[in-house]
Amino acid sequence: MQIAHADQVMASVTSGQAAARSRIAASWQRCFARHRLDPAARCAPVIHAGRLSDRRDALERLLRVAAPPLEDLHRMIAHSGRAIFLTDSDGLVLAGCLRSADAEDFARAGLCAGTDWSEAAQGTNGIGTCLAEEKPLTVHRDQHYLAENIGMSCIDAPVFGPDGRLVAALDVSSVRSGEEAGFNALIGGMVTRIAAQIEAALFRDAHAGLRIVLGDEAGGAALLAVDRDELVVGATRAARRQFRLERSGAFAPVPLRDLTGEAAQGLAGAERAVVMRALARAGGNVSAAARDLGLGRATLYRRMRRLGID
Repeated sequence: MQIAHADQVMASVTSGQAAARSRIAASWQRCFARHRLDPAARCAPVIHAGRLSDRRDALERLLRVAAPPLEDLHRMIAHSGRAIFLTDSDGLVLAGCLRSADAEDFARAGLCAGTDWSEAAQGTNGIGTCLAEEKPLTVHRDQHYLAENIGMSCIDAPVFGPDGRLVAALDVSSVRSGEEAGFNALIGGMVTRIAAQIEAALFRDAHAGLRIVLGDEAGGAALLAVDRDELVVGATRAARRQFRLERSGAFAPVPLRDLTGEAAQGLAGAERAVVMRALARAGGNVSAAARDLGLGRATLYRRMRRLGID
């Protein structure tokens, strides 16, 4: 069966049309052309003990805020023999939630903390391909690139950090036969929701003390962090997409009203908020902000001093 699978993969990637047919076929093509992987090869994941410790330390906040939702998800699906894994953005498995009775089966398949499940290391698989495409997906049995992985079924969703950058993959895997497509679809929705919960928890933790505004995107994934001057200073990946902000990384503060039409909260600080919004629109240019407000430059400077704006 594994030999037949390897032959099928090679026929697909050498046809010259693989990448155009599906996401799985496109991944197979990357594995063949970019990563130079042989689908018949045995590519046992390498245990990175030292690297694992370093990455866990670096991603302590992620592991801390992810623990409760991962435990909730595990309680819902543990009876099915599936396991949950959280990786870093390179596909290194950081932690897992699984029944002790299933641990040996997953270890035999190479799914345990410290193993590398990037697409470059393991070919098409739930973790690696999810990270490569930055999109949720399911890789079911013979959709895997390596023949030795066709006994697995993997359901994954990406996790983005407070700055919109990819930080992790959330994986639910099974090494049992007889998985039903309908049940996989149900779990896929759960995985995507839990990934969004982790993103929201990361974002709120990173912007503690700021007002968090919910965007319109379904699932509550679009969050904005707003300071006391009603300026948006942070946004999740979904909010960046909704409001057309920078895809990732820092961005210049934007008046909340410019994005959502929402008025400033109450009267307290309203004058300061108006001035700060004008400065933000003008990119910090006081003369331009003064013109926007219909004030003289000297008048605006006096008002800024009175309001404690440097």
